[in-house]
Amino acid sequence: MLIIKGLLGGLLQLALFGAFLIVPAGLIPGGTWYWERALIFIVVYGIMVEATIVTFAVKAPTSLKARLAKPTSKGQPRADRIITAMLGLSLLVWCVFIPVDVFHLKLLPTPQFAVSIAGGVLLLFGYAIVMAAIYQNSYKVPVVANLTERGQAVVDTGIYGVVRHPLYAGLAPLFAGIALWLQSYAALMAMSVPLLVLVARILVEEKSLRQTLPGYTNYMKRVRYRLVPFIW
Repeated sequence: MLIIKGLLGGLLQLALFGAFLIVPAGLIPGGTWYWERALIFIVVYGIMVEATIVTFAVKAPTSLKARLAKPTSKGQPRADRIITAMLGLSLLVWCVFIPVDVFHLKLLPTPQFAVSIAGGVLLLFGYAIVMAAIYQNSYKVPVVANLTERGQAVVDTGIYGVVRHPLYAGLAPLFAGIALWLQSYAALMAMSVPLLVLVARILVEEKSLRQTLPGYTNYMKRVRYRLVPFIW
């Protein structure tokens, strides 16, 4: 069933966060297996993800099915395969860097409590944007691919009427919020690396969409900004 597959996928996300946050924190000098802030994040994030999956299974099953689709190289540009791998690797390294910085390197001062709480709020804001983007676009598969044979059409309403890549726009505050909640200014600065890779992926994706999706070029003219209104 779709919902079971989705819930298992959510648990896999939590397992990955646990592997790349808690395990390094427990193994490095000065670290701890009981990293309270990371554990709170994983529990809260897990509840949000599983609740969202149940909601999508009921309200937007097509969007959920698209996100759970098995990645395939069919129709995926070679450049996107490379950039997707780079993006995944950069995010993995970034996750591991957070506990290393918090417990060992301590490159920058620890964010104050209020800043950390603001990071938690930023995380929730980013998550909401990402989920809204997925909910409103039933063709938002994990890789760049030609989906015209499935009847793909340009989505230009809702959040897609504000920026062309709202899912990616939501990832920036989501991961920035994680860095601040976990109390690492250095990790916040290090987010520039995966963000630059993400920008490269946007350019590759737009090139593919202009070539394969009817109406996308006109959509780019109507909605001028990719990620942030009035900026880019």
